[in-house]
Amino acid sequence: MEIMEIIGGAVLLIACIAIIVLCLMQESKSQDSLTNALTGASSDSFYGKNEGRSREAVLARITKTAGILFFVITLAVNIIPIFTDK
Repeated sequence: MEIMEIIGGAVLLIACIAIIVLCLMQESKSQDSLTNALTGASSDSFYGKNEGRSREAVLARITKTAGILFFVITLAVNIIPIFTDK
């Protein structure tokens, strides 16, 4: 194994663990919709208007970024050895 493959594998493992932790930190949204249906709450509240700046929105944004990073690293780890082998 070359050093780049080892580094790529380590970064891939770190990104995978980060995605798992970020997904576990997020709250479930299915119960929120059920609560809103029963209580008649809508997104016109203060929380609904500032939803983009909340903790959940930040976690969702970081999770999406980590998922894209995971995808790119996976492609790089699998494609780079094809072009470097001679």
